[in-house]
Amino acid sequence: MTNLPRGSLLDIEHLSAAEITALLKLARRMNPARPRPLLRGKRILLLFYEASTRTRSSFEIAAKSLGAMTTLVLSSGSSIEKGESLIDTGYTLQAVGADLIVVRHPAAGAPFLMAKHLKVPVINAGDGMHEHPSQALLDAYTILRHKKKLSGLRVVILGDIYHSRVARSAIHLLSKF
Repeated sequence: MTNLPRGSLLDIEHLSAAEITALLKLARRMNPARPRPLLRGKRILLLFYEASTRTRSSFEIAAKSLGAMTTLVLSSGSSIEKGESLIDTGYTLQAVGADLIVVRHPAAGAPFLMAKHLKVPVINAGDGMHEHPSQALLDAYTILRHKKKLSGLRVVILGDIYHSRVARSAIHLLSKF
């Protein structure tokens, strides 16, 4: 993943076990009851081409708890609806001062494409049937709260596994331990 903005999280598949462990350790140090202004003055743009309740609100609450300002951009009612490309939308959001863009898109690879063209970090909040890395990290964090380690576990994932970006990310993550 060369030439991508530092701080981007695009998938689990290309992260090492050490990188995943570092992210999970950082998450463990965060205390939701005691907000920290680590992102004070930063602008986080939430760009959602698909409906979302849990993912969108989780990112928004986390960003605000860390002191960031958030702006939600939905595809409906924006220039996206008039045919503006993903890249042009990204350039616009970067130009108006986004420090980070969280994107959910129906097309696999959309966050990668955006990250290749922008200077600001991009976080994948779900792209088509490809991946949902933040959900896999949350699931791993939840497992660790109850099991203390990710290795040696037998995990059952139910549902439409073939079409599930969440399952795909979880499988990538758990197979590294």
